[in-house]
Parts: sequence; C-alpha cells; structure tokens
Amino acid sequence: MTTTLLQPGQIEAAAGSIPELRLPPADLFLMRARRLEQLAEGHAMADYLRFVAQLARAQQERLDARPAGELPSAERLAQCREYAMPPLAPAGLARPSGWHDTARHLAGAVQSLLTAAGQAALQPIVEGPDAWLDEQATQLLENDTHHLDAAVAPVIGAALQVHWTHLARQLEPSQVARPEHPNLCPVCGSHPVSSVVRIGGAENGLRYLHCTLCNSEWHVVRAKCSNCDNTRGIAYYHVEGGNRVVDAEHCPECQTYLKVVRQDKDSQADPVADDLASLTLDLLMDEEADTIRSGINWYLVQGHP
Repeated sequence: MTTTLLQPGQIEAAAGSIPELRLPPADLFLMRARRLEQLAEGHAMADYLRFVAQLARAQQERLDARPAGELPSAERLAQCREYAMPPLAPAGLARPSGWHDTARHLAGAVQSLLTAAGQAALQPIVEGPDAWLDEQATQLLENDTHHLDAAVAPVIGAALQVHWTHLARQLEPSQVARPEHPNLCPVCGSHPVSSVVRIGGAENGLRYLHCTLCNSEWHVVRAKCSNCDNTRGIAYYHVEGGNRVVDAEHCPECQTYLKVVRQDKDSQADPVADDLASLTLDLLMDEEADTIRSGINWYLVQGHP
C-alpha cells in the first residue's frame, strides 16, 4: 500500500479536498473494544487490556441508549464558530445530568473482572454521592493529578467520554471552526490521546489528532510537531523489533512527544487502544531527558506521587 505524505507547502492546494474534522462514528467504542481484545492476545498487559475492552463495551451500550445531554443553542454554536471556540468545552457547558448514572453503570459492568482490591477501589463510584463524582470529573478534566483518585479515573473518564461523544455526534463538521490552538480539539478543547494516520478515501495518508474526551479527530499536517507547530528536527522513536504500528513523535523545540498510530501498518489500529497497548514506548520515552508527553489516555491515568 502506498500513502501520500503532504508537506506544509502542499497543504493549501489540497485543502478543498481534505476532511478537516472527523466526528465519532456510532460504533466507536465497540470497534475499540474489539481492537483491545485483539491486542490482549499474548500481551504483557493482557488482563488490563481485557478490562478496558469490557469497559469500552459498556460504553457502547450507554452510547447506544442515547444518554442525556443537549447541544448548545444555534446562536451559541454560531458564536463559537465565529470566534473559533470549541462549542462543547466543558467549562462552558452544563455537565449532562445523567453522567453520574453512566459512571455507576460502567463501574458495575467491570467490577466482576477485578480482584477484591480492585472492586473495593471502584466502590466509591457505585455508592459515593454525586458531589464526589463531580469533584473527580473536574480534577480529571483539569488534569489535576494532585487530588485525582487514579484508581477511579478510567471509569470516570469513560463516563464523560460517553456523554461528550454523544454530543459530538449530533454536530455537523460545518458547525465547528478550525481550532485557534491546533493541539486542542476544535469540538471540546481537550488534549489529544495520540495521532492516527488514516487510510482509505479522501483521508488516505492524512494525520488526525484524536480527542481524549469527545473522540473527534482533526487534521494536522504530518511534517510538523502537533504540539507547537515546529517543523525542524522532528524525530521518531519506536520499540526495537516491533511492527512500527506506533511511533513516538518527538519535538526538540517544545520537548514533548505524542504517539502516531499508523493504519497503513495495521488497518485495525485504533488511536486509543494502540496507544494504551504501547505503554513500553512511553517508558522508553520517559528515559529521554526533558521529554514529556503532550497527550493523555484516560484509560490509564497516573496519579500524583
């Protein structure tokens, strides 16, 4: 398979044919669960990948049930587009009223897969007050690892993803402006999990950043840093002997990295599942001096020491 790599100077000429925004598909979490189950075979993290696969299947069930949440008014959407603001930014949007029930449902769906200690760790989600769940959600959305309970973060994040993904699916790409800051989601303003090089149709060979909250994707040119737009000295790292489905793209200017998940290497690759399954690459990047990851995967959040 041959893919076309667009350079910065070519992007304007092709802009009319490039899908700038990809809103999440209806079966997003189901496809993610299947990929996680595939990746779990023979993997050192097999038990955890299967746990997350079950969590993703439970997310699909809630998404199919059309969870609570309404889009901003037409006037607000138009204003956000005019001023290049993300219309579903959590700071400017009332948290969907049903998200607490979604979090409790997801916790109940995965507790049986855990040890006694793991089940106890999720019990606060099942029995805790709504106010506590709201506090955890705020800390996760603000990346406050000092006060975040890392044990419950995957389920809290999964519940928020269900509702924001549902909201994003109600939008039309034409209602969303190109982001003022290309490293943040134009739909909800969140950071990406990773980037993905897609195959097929008008998207063939194009790189998209994948949002950690609403699962939307937005196009970013492949020849520059996805965090600061630098185009010089970009380096790619991978695990020796691996299949190169996942690379870490490192920028010497901002000293950050973000993974690139390549569907041209594996058509089933998923920007969230494959990011999670390539934790070894993160550990290797941690050994690089002054290098931090510019994205976050809510399925595995590290709390503050």
